[in-house]
Amino acid sequence: MTDFWLFFELGKDHIADLNGYDHILFIIALCIRYTYKDWKKVLVLVTAFTIGHSITLALSVLEHIRFSAAWIEFMIPVSILATAIANVFEKDFTFRARMPMIYFLAVFFGLIHGLGFSNYLKSLMGKDANIVSQLLAFNLGLEAGQLLIVLSVMIVSVICIRLLNFPRREYLLFVSGAVSGIALIMALERIPF
Repeated sequence: MTDFWLFFELGKDHIADLNGYDHILFIIALCIRYTYKDWKKVLVLVTAFTIGHSITLALSVLEHIRFSAAWIEFMIPVSILATAIANVFEKDFTFRARMPMIYFLAVFFGLIHGLGFSNYLKSLMGKDANIVSQLLAFNLGLEAGQLLIVLSVMIVSVICIRLLNFPRREYLLFVSGAVSGIALIMALERIPF
């Protein structure tokens, strides 16, 4: 059980590490369009990302799939940029009965981000036979860390929109624009060709 909590903490700390801010930027871009009233939608959204993320993380750690690390490191900021740009087209902030495209983007981009974590996790695991419980613990830690980031984003949004009276659309555009700018710089620095 000690290994479980060790890998849980590693996952939580890895996701919330300010040096690995690319994941934090993605979560911001993914959740900034929602308010505290939408917490159930945000929970489903972040869990959809974690599912995609967990699939490729497991497949890569178990060496069922392999991708160029350089391309994955490039695709991560591209996914952040795409998510932030998608926010620009959000105008009415209503949740439709059909499955919004953002959930499919969350799963798809989760697949990409999972590959980005795999080398880190492989280096920690070695050839341990207990890989399934370590993967589970790491992914649960990632989910817990993501939820802390989401909570922070939601609190800042409440402060800006409710208390400081920033118009919601302009707030979304400002934050998405800042995230887009940072992601574009990251993508340009990581072009693999």
